[in-house]
Amino acid sequence: MTTEDTDPRTQVVAISYDAFVRVSTRGDYACRALLSLALRADEPGPTSVRDIAERTGLPQPYLEQILLALKGAGIVRSKRGVGGGYVLAREPADIRLSEILSAVDGPITLGDFGEPHADGACDHEGQCALLAIWKAAGETMRSYLDGYTLSSIVEMSRGRAPWP
Repeated sequence: MTTEDTDPRTQVVAISYDAFVRVSTRGDYACRALLSLALRADEPGPTSVRDIAERTGLPQPYLEQILLALKGAGIVRSKRGVGGGYVLAREPADIRLSEILSAVDGPITLGDFGEPHADGACDHEGQCALLAIWKAAGETMRSYLDGYTLSSIVEMSRGRAPWP
């Protein structure tokens, strides 16, 4: 770990991504499945769960559950029967990474710690200061993920936009 500033609120810390933020397997699979749909958005008709599973290497039974959650959130639509499957319910540019993760995992937070006292009075040895930090960090993470849409990730995947 390296730092470039002595103020902990403005430090630039170089650490690996997986040591800093964790995305659930369910969230990762949801993003991968939707990216697969977005990469093939110009193909006619819905894509079967089987095809998505084969293209992404994801387990089909788990993928079916994830796609149902995404359908419930209005991110995908489905068609039953022969030739059925899933399509994006909106344009890739209108689907944010944060929305996908929230649809399958719930709100993006760093934990369920409660709210700090509004007036600054804290009756648990400064716990409210930590609660305020966790809340701000969760908001920062949510804001960062809001900056990516399926469309922007498609452009990165195709080499037309720089990777983060």
